[in-house]
Amino acid sequence: MLMNDQDIIKLYWTRSEQAIAVTAEKYGKYCYSIAFQILNDHEDAMECVNDTYLRAWNSMPPNRPDSLSAYLGKITRNLARNRYKLERTKKRGGSQTALALEELEMCIAGGGDPADSMEMQALGGLINSFLFDQTERNRNIFLRRYWMLSPIKDIADFYGISESKVKSILFRMRKKLAKLLKDEEFY
Repeated sequence: MLMNDQDIIKLYWTRSEQAIAVTAEKYGKYCYSIAFQILNDHEDAMECVNDTYLRAWNSMPPNRPDSLSAYLGKITRNLARNRYKLERTKKRGGSQTALALEELEMCIAGGGDPADSMEMQALGGLINSFLFDQTERNRNIFLRRYWMLSPIKDIADFYGISESKVKSILFRMRKKLAKLLKDEEFY
């Protein structure tokens, strides 16, 4: 039986090495999926997952996440994106990361990297608010595409809809997001 997240976090706080084994059992596939969607390489994805466990170990304490899955997902995603940037100096065909980031480019001011912005927290809050206002299905489609970097075909198959329907939903959401960002002077 899998442990609940709060019990796993307690293991980290008591510095029990069991924390990593339990985390791997419960969240290993989830973290691997995120890393693989970005890197498209089994070995690199596995390294990111292992690095995620190390980061979690080193960050708890002092951090006590409210959602362990979101915490681990964010660590994995950031590690994978950093590895992606290091290993690929230019876009390569078929990369879901390059395609997804290219789709979102129209929403970000000046085409620069939003991670460099001092207003990143405000931007994150605005995007969270935008997503909260969407239907659950559309929000999940958006997150699958731009957080987990899932291919459009996989999203369409998961929801039992056509790829063109997914593209249409994403296009409309990007357009709404771009308008919101422009209205809030982030565009």
